[in-house]
Amino acid sequence: MKHGTVCDFRLSYGRVLSRRSKIIAVNRDKSQLLKNSDMFWKPTIAIQGDAGSFIVRLSKGLKGHRCPEEWPQSLKAGDSTKENANRAKANEKTEHHLNPLKVLHHVDELMAEDSIIVADGGDFVGSAAYIMRPRGPLRWLDPGAFGTLGVGGGFALGAKLCRPESEVWIVYGDGSLGYSVAEYDTFTRHKTPVISVVGNDACWSQISREQVPILGSNVACGLAFTDYHIVTDGYGGKGYLVGRENEDQLSDIIKQAQREAKEGKATLLNVLIGKTNFREGSISV
Repeated sequence: MKHGTVCDFRLSYGRVLSRRSKIIAVNRDKSQLLKNSDMFWKPTIAIQGDAGSFIVRLSKGLKGHRCPEEWPQSLKAGDSTKENANRAKANEKTEHHLNPLKVLHHVDELMAEDSIIVADGGDFVGSAAYIMRPRGPLRWLDPGAFGTLGVGGGFALGAKLCRPESEVWIVYGDGSLGYSVAEYDTFTRHKTPVISVVGNDACWSQISREQVPILGSNVACGLAFTDYHIVTDGYGGKGYLVGRENEDQLSDIIKQAQREAKEGKATLLNVLIGKTNFREGSISV
């Protein structure tokens, strides 16, 4: 089992690790290597060193080794079951606007194979992590574990300057977009035509979904269905509004945004989305 993170809240401080498992921990930093050990977990082997170099050397050392076929087959079967469940959830009709999972599936299916995905948001991005497939190593950039929203514009700018031939997509929540929507002025002036898809549900939903059950109040979580597509136009880009009225044109609009980007114009899809119970119970506060 490979986790790729330290044993903090993301691994429930070690609770998710079976006590029957043999655990190999690798980290350059000794304090991170043994983080929260002896509480709910303990490494069988702890190696202070570079995780990437360790994996490469381990792979060479295991040349010719094959694990029992049942194990990878069971993992693939589990992934297939989850994917089918996600597809079914994406086909459910929301009370208002579009199903966010359906939107994400459309974007993922049409995104170029050389794309770089920049994720900047809460609830919408959390869903995107289940649906969208990074096209390769270093092609998924996000704020990290501690919710440092607002990195989207800067990350995308850097990615497009480094890989000008690649499609660079920003997956924005409408809350996080407020931090860097002005970078559309930068994208225009510096000729860095990125594409953004904004999940606009007029809410800080990642916060609201936990705050309301705990505190019984949605205070400070409500936003507005702001015309971000018009804001984009004002900065010299090209914005599109997508809602239930033109849902059947979603694929065509995505393709048009891709064409505009290839011709040098930064584009933004302001997609009005509804509420679902996907990822219900995810922790945010």
